Amino acid sequence: MIAVQFSNVSLVLGARAIFRDLSWEVQDNQKIGLIGPNGAGKTSLFRLISGEYTAEPGGSITRARGLSIGCLPQHPEFPAEQTALALALEGRPRVAELEFEILQVEESLGDPQVYGDEKRLTRAVERQQALLEEYQQLGGDQYPQQVRDLLTGLGLAASEFGKPVGVLSGGQKKLVGLARLLLAKPDILLLDEPDNHLDLDGKLYLERLIQNYPGTVVIISHDRYLLDAVVSHIAELEDGQISMFSGDYSAYILDKQIRQARQETLYQIQQRQIARIESAIKRYAIWAKVYDNEKFAKRARSIQNRLDKMDRLDRPVIERRRMDLQLNGWRGSTKVLELRGVGKSYAGQAILQGIDLLLEHGERVGLIGKNGAGKSVLLRLLMGMEAPDRGEIILGPSIKTAYYAQEHGTLNMEQTLIDAVRYAGRLSEPNAVSFLGRYLFSYKQTGQKIKELSGGERSRLQLALIVLSGANFLLLDEPTNNLDIASAEVLENALDEFKGTTLIISHDRYFLDQVAGRLLVLQDGQITSHAGGYSEYLNRINA
Repeated sequence: MIAVQFSNVSLVLGARAIFRDLSWEVQDNQKIGLIGPNGAGKTSLFRLISGEYTAEPGGSITRARGLSIGCLPQHPEFPAEQTALALALEGRPRVAELEFEILQVEESLGDPQVYGDEKRLTRAVERQQALLEEYQQLGGDQYPQQVRDLLTGLGLAASEFGKPVGVLSGGQKKLVGLARLLLAKPDILLLDEPDNHLDLDGKLYLERLIQNYPGTVVIISHDRYLLDAVVSHIAELEDGQISMFSGDYSAYILDKQIRQARQETLYQIQQRQIARIESAIKRYAIWAKVYDNEKFAKRARSIQNRLDKMDRLDRPVIERRRMDLQLNGWRGSTKVLELRGVGKSYAGQAILQGIDLLLEHGERVGLIGKNGAGKSVLLRLLMGMEAPDRGEIILGPSIKTAYYAQEHGTLNMEQTLIDAVRYAGRLSEPNAVSFLGRYLFSYKQTGQKIKELSGGERSRLQLALIVLSGANFLLLDEPTNNLDIASAEVLENALDEFKGTTLIISHDRYFLDQVAGRLLVLQDGQITSHAGGYSEYLNRINA
C-alpha cells in the first residue's frame, strides 16, 4: 500500500525553487536510500513528508490514514538540562503512562468501595491485567535496560548516560535522537545521515536495526556500504526531480549506467531522424522556390508541422560537474613517520599505551577503532597540537603535514571563503575566485562567511585549503562524513594519484576499501597492523 504520495509537488524557499512538479510514491515496508548531490533538497524532502514544510499550491502530498512519521534530523536539539538516558527513555512515552495507570489501579484495589463491590472489583482486575499485558509488550520492567542496551549498541558510552545532553557532542546527541526514534517505532522512519559519527560496530548495529525494522525506512546516507546492506530501493534526487530504482546501491549504479546508455542511443537515433527531416524540409523549400511550385511548399510546411509536434528527447547527462581536486604533494623522505613507545593519558586513564609505528613514503593507511579509542588524540599528537606523556614522535626531515579536522576545526568560521583561500595560497582575488570555482563554489558564495556554509561545503573548502598547503603527508579525520557520493569518489581518485603519504581515520568502509593499502586498528591503547582494506580485514578476523 502507498504510505506517502507526492503529486506535482513544488517547493520554493526564498528565491530558490527546490522542486518543480515532483511526483513520488513511498510504499509500506520499503527500505529506501535517498541520494543526490549536496544541496539537491534531500532534507527539504524529509520536511515535506513530515509536514514541517508546506508545498506550493497546485501540488498535493497524501499520507495514509493514521500514519505515524518519525524524523531524525542531521543536528537534533534537546533541552540541555535533560540527561541522555532520560531523553532516550521518552522514546516510548506510553511506558511511563502505563506505570502511572497500573499504580492507580493497584491503589483502587485497596479501596473498600472497590473490593467490596464484586462488579467494580472484576472490572478493576480486568483493567489491571490489560494494562500489565500492554506494559510487558512494551518492555515492562526490562524497558530501561533495553534502552541502555540500545544506546550502548549505537556507540554511546555508559559513562555518558547520566550527563546533561547540553554537554554532549553533536554526534552523541544524534545517537540519543536515533535511539528515541527506534524505540517509538513510527510507521515511517526518516533518517538524515544516521551513520555519521558511528564507529564500525555502531554501523553494523544500525544495519541490523534497519533491516529488521517493522515499517518503512527512508535513509539519507553517503555510505555506499550501508546502502548496499539495508535498502531495497534507491531514490535519486537531482535537478528537482526524483527517480526510483529497485535494488541496493550497487544495483542502482549498474541500472543507471544501462539506462543512460539506452537513453543516449535513443537520443542519437532521434537526432539522426531530425536531421533527415530537416534536410527534407530544406530540400522541398528549395524546390518550391526554384520551380515556383506550391505543392513543394505545402509539403515543406506539412513536414515542418510534424517536426514541431515531435516529442524531443533530452540528451542524458552522463557525468555532472564535480569538484576538481588535485592533491599535488611531493615525495619527501622515505621514512615519513615513526612512533617509539608513545603514550598518552587523561585524568589518569591511559588512552595510548607504548605505541610503536612506522609509515613510509607513498603508503595509504586507514586508522579504525571504536569511538573514544583515541584515534583523534593520535592525530592531534602527530600535528603537534598536544604532546605525548612519554615516547617519541619523529617526522621525516622533508615532511610537511596537513590536517583535515572531522568537525572542521581548522576553519575560521568568521572568515569569508575568498579571504581564507587568498591567505592560504597567496592568491590574487581573480585567481582565488577561479580556484574556489573548481570546488563548486559560485561567485556569490566566495564572499560568504564560512559559518554560513553547509557541512558538505565546509568539507570541500577544507580539501581546497589542504591542496594550497602543498603538504606531502595528509592526516585526514573522517574526510567523507559530509561529502556526497560524487565528491567522495573524487577524493578517492585524488588520493590514488597523490604522490605523498596519507593516514586516514574513517568509518566509511567502502572508502577504506578503495583507498587503504594498510589498516591500523586502535584498541585498548594498542595498534595492530593489517594489510589491505576493510573487507580484507573483516574476512581475516572472521575466518
